[in-house]
Amino acid sequence: MRGEPQRRKVGTDARVSVEGVAYEVNPDLAGETVVLWWGLFDNELYVEFNDQRYGPFYPVDGPIPLHRYRKFKKTKTEERADKIADLAKKLGLPRAALDKNADLQFLVDKYKELTPTATPFNDPDPYQEFTYPTVLFAKRAISDYLAKPLAKLSTEQLAFIDTLLAETLTKKIIIERVRLYFHSNRGGEQNAH
Repeated sequence: MRGEPQRRKVGTDARVSVEGVAYEVNPDLAGETVVLWWGLFDNELYVEFNDQRYGPFYPVDGPIPLHRYRKFKKTKTEERADKIADLAKKLGLPRAALDKNADLQFLVDKYKELTPTATPFNDPDPYQEFTYPTVLFAKRAISDYLAKPLAKLSTEQLAFIDTLLAETLTKKIIIERVRLYFHSNRGGEQNAH
């Protein structure tokens, strides 16, 4: 229970986990067995070691308390863009300064005219979403679909698969034909028994 003090060992990363929520405590306590005390609020944790109390400590991960939000960490590109924007504000270079300078105006006009070039994919299926890249990949997919190794199939069934893969490597067609072939054969086998 949270109301009662508990003895726990602090990890080497100076963290204590309570009910799936990690608390980062004083680094000097790493590896020590401490007594955990709860504060007035549920998310406050105090730690006692050698008759000395440390804290309060708050959760560093796990469930986020109500009405608290974490900001997403900015990427390096976003941080760099923020630095450039701050620098531009500090410089305070007005647009009129660019308009008066002919050399700079040439550069501004030059980059205004540039448009990105679009290059379409040469391959209609660049990520192999519709076709298998090789016969081996197709055989592996058939084996997964049947939930058994192809070596356990009969000679007739293996011949069917080889003929099918010689025709096409399209995923949809292969799975449909395998489903039809093996389900119709299973039905026939069950009726024979």
